[in-house]
Order: sequence, then C-alpha cells, then structure tokens
Amino acid sequence: MSQQQHQRRIAVRVHEVVASVVEHQVKDERLGMVTITDVRMTADLHEATVFWTVWGDEAQREDSAAALEAAKGLVRTAVGRATGLKHTPSITFMLDAVPE
Repeated sequence: MSQQQHQRRIAVRVHEVVASVVEHQVKDERLGMVTITDVRMTADLHEATVFWTVWGDEAQREDSAAALEAAKGLVRTAVGRATGLKHTPSITFMLDAVPE
C-alpha cells in the first residue's frame, strides 16, 4: 500500500469517527446541525484538519465553532482509540467555505 493510500484510508476513518462523536457524544447546547464534510491528514499523520459546516446563520456558526473547540479533547481521544496509530493526530476544526 502506498503512502498516499494509507493516508487517505486513515483520513476516511478519522472522518467516520469525528462524525460519530459529534453526533452522539458531544452534549453541548451550542452545537447546531453540524456536518463533517472532509478530513485532510498531513503526510506524517500527525495532524488532521476537519472541515465542517452548519445549518444556520453567523451566530450559529460561531456557537458551533466554540462547541467543537471545547470538544476537541473528546474527539481526539476517540480518534486515537479508533485508529490505533502510534501518535494520535492533533485535530484542527476549519469551517468549510461551501458557497451558500
């Protein structure tokens, strides 16, 4: 398996885990209807950038961003357990710039 295939496979797994954790385990009233749209991993698999979008206005985006930042530790722990990587990647949440 090539490095790029392995990187993509891990990114898909991280996507599944993050989406599941956000939907089922994050209990923050600020969190809106968040959708995880994409995950990109660095080549060394030490950093994961999670792209997300939310249904609503600017206030809803800000509240959801704050809720995701607060849940970053929970998400990272779940990713570490699910992927079995030697080094759990750090998680960065980025609002996806999908055209409205």
